[in-house]
Parts: sequence; structure tokens; C-alpha cells
Amino acid sequence: MMISTRGRYALRVLIDLADQYLTFKNIRLKDISERQSISLKYLENIMSLLVKNKLVEGTHGKGGGYKLTRKPEEYTVGEILRLTEVSLAPVSCLDCEGEECPQKDTCRTLPMWRNLEKIITDYLDGITIADLQNSEEGMWI
Repeated sequence: MMISTRGRYALRVLIDLADQYLTFKNIRLKDISERQSISLKYLENIMSLLVKNKLVEGTHGKGGGYKLTRKPEEYTVGEILRLTEVSLAPVSCLDCEGEECPQKDTCRTLPMWRNLEKIITDYLDGITIADLQNSEEGMWI
């Protein structure tokens, strides 16, 4: 499993919006782009995905911008990465969209891969955007 820039940037954007959450203001895309050093064009693609899936809401025009639709503690890293990544499965045979493995019924390693996938999922679902806002180096060890 390799997390793409889209997944990493989506997390950074949501943390940025969470930092502004208590202002109750719409945050301009240009401001997020500058703070996060993410190109405006790439950021537009990410925001489109986040709006489509109702993680953020966007408003056009004067005073427009983006804001979270929920409290920062209600977003999990797992939820965001499942949205932005093709798969979080550690091996292709566990990928829901992959072909069914012909060795599935006799594979001795499959239970190990399933357990690893559960550990990864549980770990990522246990971390919220609020946790990342308040994190310190080494906190996730």
C-alpha cells in the first residue's frame, strides 16, 4: 500500500480547514493553496472530490470558499484515505475491485494479509483530523 499525494494532500487540506473551523468563515482556496504549498489546480481536484462526498461544503462568489461539514473530531483518516485512494489493501487479492484469486481457498498467507488489513484499517479509523491538529512528533508510535 502506498498513499498517493492526493490522499496526503486531502488530509493536509482538512487539517487546514479544521484549524479555521471555529471562525465559521468560508476559507478561500487560494489561502489554503498558499498555506499548504499545493497548486491551485491540484487543490481544485481534491476539493471537488471532498465536496462531492460531503466532507466539505463550497460556496461561490463574494465571501465564498470552503468549510468543514462536521466537527474535526468526526473525520477519520481512514475515511479520507478510503475516499482518495484506489485501495488500502496490503495485497491485490484483498482489493475489492481486483480479480478473485484462484488460490483463495488454499492460500496459507491470506489470513495474515486479512489481519494486516484489519490492523491498518483499525489504526487509520482510530485517528481523527482533530488528533492530527493537536499531534506532536512521535505521537503515533
